[in-house]
Amino acid sequence: MQGSKRGFWAALAVILLSAILGGIYGPRVEATTSRGNDVEDAVRNFTKIFAIVEQNYADPVDPDRAIYRGAIPGMLRTLDPHSNFLDTRAFTLLREDQRGHYYGVGMQVGPRDGRTIVHAPFPGSPAYKVGLRPGDVIIRVDETPTDGLTTSEVADLLKGPKGTVVRVWVSREGFDEPLRFVITRDEIPRLSVDFYFHLQPRVGYVRVAHFNENTHEEMAETLEKLGVDTLEGLVLDLRGNPGGLLNESVAVADMFLEKNQLIVTHRGRTQRERRYHATRGNGGRNFSLVILIDRYTASAAEIVSGAIQDHDRGLIVGETSFGKGLVQTVYPLSQGTGMALTTSRYYTPSGRLIQRDFTAVSLYNYYYGNDRENNSHDVFATDSGRTVYGGGGITPDVEFSQPRYNPFQEALIRKLIIYPFEVGIGDFAKRYLAQYPEVSRDFEVDDAVLNEFRLYLSERNLQFAETDIQDNLDWLKLHIKKEVFTSAFGLDDGRKVAIQADPQVQRALELLPLAKQLTEDAERTIAERRGKR
Repeated sequence: MQGSKRGFWAALAVILLSAILGGIYGPRVEATTSRGNDVEDAVRNFTKIFAIVEQNYADPVDPDRAIYRGAIPGMLRTLDPHSNFLDTRAFTLLREDQRGHYYGVGMQVGPRDGRTIVHAPFPGSPAYKVGLRPGDVIIRVDETPTDGLTTSEVADLLKGPKGTVVRVWVSREGFDEPLRFVITRDEIPRLSVDFYFHLQPRVGYVRVAHFNENTHEEMAETLEKLGVDTLEGLVLDLRGNPGGLLNESVAVADMFLEKNQLIVTHRGRTQRERRYHATRGNGGRNFSLVILIDRYTASAAEIVSGAIQDHDRGLIVGETSFGKGLVQTVYPLSQGTGMALTTSRYYTPSGRLIQRDFTAVSLYNYYYGNDRENNSHDVFATDSGRTVYGGGGITPDVEFSQPRYNPFQEALIRKLIIYPFEVGIGDFAKRYLAQYPEVSRDFEVDDAVLNEFRLYLSERNLQFAETDIQDNLDWLKLHIKKEVFTSAFGLDDGRKVAIQADPQVQRALELLPLAKQLTEDAERTIAERRGKR
């Protein structure tokens, strides 16, 4: 027993010492003798404190819980908001996101009223093929009832090796008895370029949800399908994109810039500066480009946005982005865990560090606070001399936020009558499809549908006036049609309905001529500048 304790403390000392000095399995770090003594003293003090806790705490102390859920995560949180310890589940999910696939049934699920519901099966997935629908409530998976289980626990039950079978029972609006589905698990791609289509002839729309190991290949294939050689304009949607792999963001930016243009630079205390340039370039395809960003656009997505903006290649539209300029290296640890440690900072081509200050705010406000205005005084210039700012995210060239919900819309969303997010449907759409399951693709929200909606609001005891319906007519028609299409025809059909009416996308379309003018003016300015030398 005593020997195992000594082994535990030795292992702990190695973990803490390595982490403090630069990362487990990371690069070698030179430390002065004084610095080394400080670290050794800190480790000894920690082990002394833990020994007191272990011996005297009111309940038995689980060392794994105390170290892997307490000491190490606590230490990393004191460094910056993005250095984190990854438990087995978090590390597995991270690797799934990076690799771009997992094994399961292929649907998004989420919590609602203490149960786990189907938000939407992915098009072509096993769940889609057997007929699961948005709004289905999962009540049992194989022999396990879902009562009391979290959504994460239900999702884990649905995953499994390719070719294995899982039985899922759901309750569905309009059916008195649970429905049983037998699903054969398969490889489910996590597409990073998850939706695209032509907004207009020769004008494409592409959304990149995140950056994984396949993003640049998916982007290249998508541009070919859109007819890249004949494109006149492109709306690249990076809203809500949390980032991902740096190399993939570099490869995507490469597709829009000229060969040899700088894309990003990163450097850290123990890493030499590394500069990434466009190696292939856009091949002379200088179609108009508008990039949509919002307050959740972060990291790798900001690398793409910053490079496009600094080189005056396109117009950035939307809201100030998140402001994450720190680069993490992921170190695998024992027992399927890992550690994401900030090892460097990245800088846009003009030299901007876009990382927001995290020292003066709480962790909650850092991630969820409403203040995204860039008040930095760090001034930089694009290739043509336009002013841009560092230190607080990417500030859009044209600010345009989504309209806020009014009180009537908020009431519908709060009661889940209308579902505000892209994936999932509200209670009215579930009721409507239970009553009218045969929906054609020429479905529109007409007076008959609106009368059903009025009746449903009365049944739900939601107080409303006819002026509420009329003042929100376009909004209601859009959301009801989107939700009906999502359930009846699939996620992509619902997405297309929503995106075609999205105010920010419509604004991006209007700004495509300005984006073209920006690029042409920048080329002229740069050429004149070179001619004077």
